Amino acid sequence: MVKAVVGEETRLQLAEDRLAQSAIPAQVGLVIGKLNSKLDRGFIFDLVPTPPNDSGDPPCSIIDPLKGVADKKKVSKPKSSVDSSSLWIDKEWVSEHARQVSRLLVGGVKVVGIYVWVGETYFKNSTLVLCQTVTGVADAAPLLENGSDEMLLLHISYSPRRWTCRNCSVSSNITSSSLRPCDFKLGKVLNSLQTFRCIYNFCMRLPFSHENMSKAKLMNDVLLDGISNHVKELKGAKAIIDGNLVDVITDGSCASGGVHEVEILFPFMKDTSSEASSQNDVVGILVFSGTVCSYSYLNSKEPISQAVADIKGDIIMSLKTRLDMISDEADGETATAPENGSETYITTSNMESVNQIIQQPLRKQCMLTFPRRVFIPWLAGTFICDYLLPAESFEALSDHFVELLSMEAPEDASTFLQPENELPNLTAKPFWNVVAPSYQISGTAHIESQSKNPKKGDHKKSIAKIVNALFAGFILLIAIILGSLFYARSSN
Repeated sequence: MVKAVVGEETRLQLAEDRLAQSAIPAQVGLVIGKLNSKLDRGFIFDLVPTPPNDSGDPPCSIIDPLKGVADKKKVSKPKSSVDSSSLWIDKEWVSEHARQVSRLLVGGVKVVGIYVWVGETYFKNSTLVLCQTVTGVADAAPLLENGSDEMLLLHISYSPRRWTCRNCSVSSNITSSSLRPCDFKLGKVLNSLQTFRCIYNFCMRLPFSHENMSKAKLMNDVLLDGISNHVKELKGAKAIIDGNLVDVITDGSCASGGVHEVEILFPFMKDTSSEASSQNDVVGILVFSGTVCSYSYLNSKEPISQAVADIKGDIIMSLKTRLDMISDEADGETATAPENGSETYITTSNMESVNQIIQQPLRKQCMLTFPRRVFIPWLAGTFICDYLLPAESFEALSDHFVELLSMEAPEDASTFLQPENELPNLTAKPFWNVVAPSYQISGTAHIESQSKNPKKGDHKKSIAKIVNALFAGFILLIAIILGSLFYARSSN
């Protein structure tokens, strides 16, 4: 359990000044930072206010249950009514904000809780709704890599003016005991961060079987299963940092500055494509390959193995985020099947047919390019990220950061990093040579017609191969005969 929390003084003091000048009675937002259960310490980098909802209403407000009664009966408001006032929070909206912000963060940097700007009395009357909000945020933006079941609740009180931090257990039943106080102080957090970078090349080959077809399992489900299985392999992989193998037993800190290069090492594993080809019920194979660039930031007090864990968690999160974006894009498309009921098949690799690629069983070979990851300068030399769909430009990033992180829109695109030269892509290939002969699927007429009516060039190549083989066999036979004659004469 986190017992002590250090907040970046420059960012938190700036947030306090902003809130004090706004004169608003209440505000809720997200706490961005790191939690390290091994050190029992937390680090807060920044506070991000939750924007108004789609209707333009604020995500939180003060409610007085006696106000309506007093107005209706036209009587004076009791003096004790202020004690019953509490905080109302749009929990679903705050959770959605946390989900989208978590996509923009890199390794180790997470949504670690919520903050609330409200008076002391209102805070005490709102314990339950605050715990429910923290739990919703934890579900929307889970701390995957460290398995933590706790989040922070940061209270900025304006009456009286003070900061308090509490630890909230999200795995237990929500009660008043779910909140436990922890030490909180301001300090320099961002300047002591160390940067780690990893260029990770991956290739997943996932068989698509008759069983998947019979259960109407969609391509994104098969792909999500493959990514989930890859998590196990990635957790067991070794890592090299700056040319040195990371040893958990002799784990220490990294004293040097600059960017530390991380390389992931996997043990020799079985060829999944060979295993797939040996299965008689395989309809096709999904090949998900490409390059993921990952960054992570480590506090000077954290062991170097934490940087490796953060890198691995960021790789998996990045892959899942891109798959979610593709699925969301597919859900938003208006493309429909033809009215005559005929099948629709994939003939292009652009976003216009993403719903057909990702939301239908395998029909024929197709290819889909996943969003590319772009890194944008953030605080004190750190980076955050965003994802661009193939048809999007850098201008699409501005609205994301202004709305989600309340930061100024990036003006100079030359400061962006685009290290992913080989973009992640999904290739769905039919595996007809291992399909049972009795299995027929429409949409393969083009493949069958090609086999029945081969091109002239292919026919000439086949004849040339046969002639070459016969010629080689003839030469070999002549050599054997001459060798036998020479051996017979020499023996006589």
